Amino acid sequence: MIDRQSRGVLPDKPHTVFRGPDGRMLHEEMHTRGGFDGPFSYFYHLHPVTQTRAVRASERAWPAPLLDEAALHPLRRRLYQSGDVPAGGMLAWDRTPILFNSTCTLWLARPTQTDDVYVANGDGDELWFVHEGRARIESVAGWLDVAAGDYVWIPRSLPHRWHVEQPLRLLGLEAKQGMAIPDAYRNPVGQLKMDAPYTHRDFRRPEGPIATFDRVPDGPRELLVVKGGRASVHELERCPMDVVGWDGFVYPFAFPIERFQPKTGLVHLPPTVHATFAGSRALVCSFVPRVVDFHPQAVPCPYPHTSVDCDEVILYLRGNFTSRRGVGAGSLSLHPAGIAHGPHPGAYEASVGTTRTDELAVMIDTLEPLLPTAQARNLEVLGYHDSWAAQP
Repeated sequence: MIDRQSRGVLPDKPHTVFRGPDGRMLHEEMHTRGGFDGPFSYFYHLHPVTQTRAVRASERAWPAPLLDEAALHPLRRRLYQSGDVPAGGMLAWDRTPILFNSTCTLWLARPTQTDDVYVANGDGDELWFVHEGRARIESVAGWLDVAAGDYVWIPRSLPHRWHVEQPLRLLGLEAKQGMAIPDAYRNPVGQLKMDAPYTHRDFRRPEGPIATFDRVPDGPRELLVVKGGRASVHELERCPMDVVGWDGFVYPFAFPIERFQPKTGLVHLPPTVHATFAGSRALVCSFVPRVVDFHPQAVPCPYPHTSVDCDEVILYLRGNFTSRRGVGAGSLSLHPAGIAHGPHPGAYEASVGTTRTDELAVMIDTLEPLLPTAQARNLEVLGYHDSWAAQP
């Protein structure tokens, strides 16, 4: 949640009679988080949101992660190629789980078609990174344009669908305990602080609402609801995009990764300075082009380290990735807790004296170990763990 927004027409006060030009009373929906103590939005519908014709267990759904038992032992660093995910289909149904634990799932997806249903993921917030392509996201909050380089946040249980304009290549994170702006970046009234790595102006909000009193868009009459890993389809009386006004803090947004403002120190700063979004058990960081450390004897390359609490995933997007050998754009690495990791041999020393980095990457750290999936087996680059061996 970024800040309060309001769109369309609203009554003077919540929970009061609100009528349209024809005298019909509108239907207020409260979309709340944290029970009734967290952020919320009001949505004003032309029709009741509770009306459905039927509900059924879905014969289709995005695949649940299946544990790859053979990948659990021995423990090793892993590398996956996101470009090897088959292109095609719709994001509503076609996303490949790569890694998972009890609090999150990481997906790769390459949809080429617009969703034929609306989707409400009741299991968690979705944070997507758009590696390639362009799309418009339709939701009860309005239209949100997204493109390559954008993070896209979809709140839990908010009905929406992706309209693909150019084939997409995506990394997705399902955060079952939520994903938001780090608390350290806000002042007591919720405003982003002046030393935060981004400003309110850097975020794009939905344009809308989509509906007006005399026009409701035509769209699917089905809503895919996922809860507890199980999918249901609710057959609706009409298209659910009948919101003529809304007000609140809960809505989808986009953030371009290159609007992130990196910090530089006298010597190498820890990865936490790159924190972009945070959950209770996960952290998402952005590595963007920046001036590197300026101590005359600084070693700008990331130092080798042993993280005993966090698994680390990095999606490499652009640059020469000087700390890694054999890694290119679209590669996704997993460095599990318990194994020291860092630059490949020679990269540490070679970085001395450099003044800038042009690397662009997304990092996800989790406090609970990430488990490889059987669905990712054919995407793995074998031999990655051994690439740290000394070269002859």
